[in-house]
Amino acid sequence: MTGLSEELRASADEIWQAQHNHPFVRGIGDGTLDKERFRFWIRQDYLFLIEFSRVLALATARAPDLETMGQFSNLVHETLHQEMSLHRSYCTDIGIDPADLERERMAPTTRGYTDFMLRTAAIGDFAELLAALLPCMWGFSEIGRGLAERGAPDDGDYARWIEMYASSEFTELVDWLRTLTDGIGAELPESGRSRVRDVFLSSSRYELAFWEMAWSREQWPGSYGQGA
Repeated sequence: MTGLSEELRASADEIWQAQHNHPFVRGIGDGTLDKERFRFWIRQDYLFLIEFSRVLALATARAPDLETMGQFSNLVHETLHQEMSLHRSYCTDIGIDPADLERERMAPTTRGYTDFMLRTAAIGDFAELLAALLPCMWGFSEIGRGLAERGAPDDGDYARWIEMYASSEFTELVDWLRTLTDGIGAELPESGRSRVRDVFLSSSRYELAFWEMAWSREQWPGSYGQGA
């Protein structure tokens, strides 16, 4: 029987292929991405990671056993102290004042995506929580490894980005999350698998929208950005 994670990935293949082919992702891969677009992504992804850490904290609290609790607890720490540190380290290299990260407002897609994930983590079951997480972590791993196979770009910032998400450590983390999802999925009735699939597809669509948001440097219309 096909594992749940593989089934979910197949259901969203068109969306994931669109991510691989997005000009933002291709620009990282060949080193041609405009730095202003990358700066926008750094600032928005920094805000995303703060909320993503809250989702991971909820996963820690809702985990079915101590081992899983420990894994998610470690992941919260790594996100807050490693991945976000990487974002801060980019600031000096690409001309962002680190203080600007704290002053940045969420773009509409960042707000929508993080609200969706937090709501799912709070009121969905644990399988739905995992399905909300998977497209981000697995998607970045798949993109990073795909770009690495083509060779590192000359641009050092983008080469470092690819190296992080193509790393064996990140791949192992994604494999663990997939195995956890498959184990829980084996106990789900078809109605539960259907709900999980819907969540996975929604997160996958948000992942694609996040690339487009950074590419277009998305803004709130009119005065709606105030206090967003």
